[in-house]
Amino acid sequence: QVQLVESGGGLVQPGGSLRLSCAASGIAVSINAMGWYRQAPGKQREWVAITRGGVTIYADSVKGRFTISRDNAKNTVYLQMNSLKAEDTAVYYCKNGAVWGQGTQVTVSS
Repeated sequence: QVQLVESGGGLVQPGGSLRLSCAASGIAVSINAMGWYRQAPGKQREWVAITRGGVTIYADSVKGRFTISRDNAKNTVYLQMNSLKAEDTAVYYCKNGAVWGQGTQVTVSS
């Protein structure tokens, strides 16, 4: 059974940084496609970044600011978020196949 647990969210000022973690069990993040998504209040869930094998793609809204990485030994995927903006405020989820994590809240505000 695949389980994904996100952590690392919080309140940060505009221009700040956060690193989100997605700890996986039941799958190996090293060989599976992993994605980060987010849902802002009143908006539909949207994809942020997806990585599979050696290929990673980013939504235009985060390109150059967000970076996915993996720690295979910890079976964890990270989302490093820099230069955060108010419009990045959302609940962030990681996803593998049809399985979603519970989400972690990111709030960017002064």
